[in-house]
Amino acid sequence: MTIPFVGRAGDPSAAPLPALLVIPTGIGCAVGGYAGDGLPAARLLAAASGCLITHPNVMNGASLYWSDPRLFYAEGSALDRFAAAEIALRPVRRQRLGLLLDAALEPEQRLRHLQVADACRASLGLEIGPVLSTDAPLAVSLQLGASGSSWGTLERPDALLRGAGALQRAGATAIAVVARFPDDPGSAALAAYRSGAGVDALAGAEAVISHLVSHQLGLPCAHAPALGPLPPEPALDPRAAAEELGHTFLPCVLVGLSRAPDLVPRPAAGDWTEPGLLRPEAIGAVVAPAAALGGPAVLACAERGVPVIAVRNPCVLEVTAEALGLSVLEASSYGEAAGLLLALREGLAPDSLVRPLAPLQPR
Repeated sequence: MTIPFVGRAGDPSAAPLPALLVIPTGIGCAVGGYAGDGLPAARLLAAASGCLITHPNVMNGASLYWSDPRLFYAEGSALDRFAAAEIALRPVRRQRLGLLLDAALEPEQRLRHLQVADACRASLGLEIGPVLSTDAPLAVSLQLGASGSSWGTLERPDALLRGAGALQRAGATAIAVVARFPDDPGSAALAAYRSGAGVDALAGAEAVISHLVSHQLGLPCAHAPALGPLPPEPALDPRAAAEELGHTFLPCVLVGLSRAPDLVPRPAAGDWTEPGLLRPEAIGAVVAPAAALGGPAVLACAERGVPVIAVRNPCVLEVTAEALGLSVLEASSYGEAAGLLLALREGLAPDSLVRPLAPLQPR
């Protein structure tokens, strides 16, 4: 794989150290639990590692986004499969974006989203099309689990997959989905979220949609919810502000998908021979919240001996290294995690940076 070189020419220790950044969606993480508020951490970790693979909810800031050649955008289930060595990632210059609109969109919402796609074509040079509508409303519903995390259901997954499959057959190499989500402007959960004290109620259902399409079709996929406008909120938390800038969350999805890597399944023979791929054995570390270490990507990396950097990032879960019996590198912030990544990239033993440094004990 061609990874942009960051460092001193001829110095192998400065070569990129591919790393994963996982911030599970819908669990109320203090960093990364809102629309794109994990982006500063991702940018820092990308600079420290030289190559960072993360998932859309870290990168997507509604109308806001950030492009960086060191950042690779992989939908959550694809990230899990990459960590489990089931797929490799193929960097691309651009994807041809198919846009799938929920049949439940009202005419004005449909028009707004089409205009966003046209704006991204005209202003950003993205290749977008074809555009299709599902043959039936997707009928999304939202729930909160006993832990406080969000999840959701899709009444018509068949309509979603038929539409996505039609886009793939028409030549789309990545798929953006816009589904009509239920409005609940007066709910206590929404008020808490906008004030910075709640969980993203949409995130769990969004993950269901993108996971289903990506897993079934083998294409990069990301989702933008369609909602009615909200009245201005004077006490809005800054982390929620990105979601209130416009009429749609689609711009960041289209930008992220436009350079999302292709998903390359492991060959039947057992290994990849195609040059230029980012292969799972190249993963040098995985960074995840210290209380949310039970996801497939983290566990797969831990099982393969990849260093796990557990960052203090409060959320509604308590799935810790102690509970799972994992050995991890602890970080009090994403700034400290970046330092650990840089140490690993430079070939330094993280323990050598800690004081007091215990003497070796012969066995």
